[in-house]
Amino acid sequence: MALPVHAIIEAVPNFHRGLETARAFFIEQDEESAGRRVAKLRVSLGEMMDILAWAPPSGRPARFYASKSAQSRLRLSPVLDLAQQAGMPELREYVVDQHIVLYAHSADRVLLLAIKHQRQLAYEEAGDAVNSPE
Repeated sequence: MALPVHAIIEAVPNFHRGLETARAFFIEQDEESAGRRVAKLRVSLGEMMDILAWAPPSGRPARFYASKSAQSRLRLSPVLDLAQQAGMPELREYVVDQHIVLYAHSADRVLLLAIKHQRQLAYEEAGDAVNSPE
């Protein structure tokens, strides 16, 4: 039995900005506990990356695919373009604590595109080129 391919995981700058937004929100909510909450989120993201490295399709299909509104379709178009540019047109979401990570994947590569809190309506604009991960 062959072992599964260990996928390479990369993140676009938009994903890192989303993490910074989460950190700033934690500080705004409660400065005293913000450091612990950020550390917990980072540990959970590390666990997610370990899972995605072995099984890239582990997340659920991105839920905004099912949306029928014109506004949702407008928001979806740039994200689909980014995934297409990266050669990974399949978008998935992975739930991490109270956050949702949007990512694209192939059999051997995972590209983290965005992160948002579950109560946010939309991901931040993903206008960065997917071929320039940090």
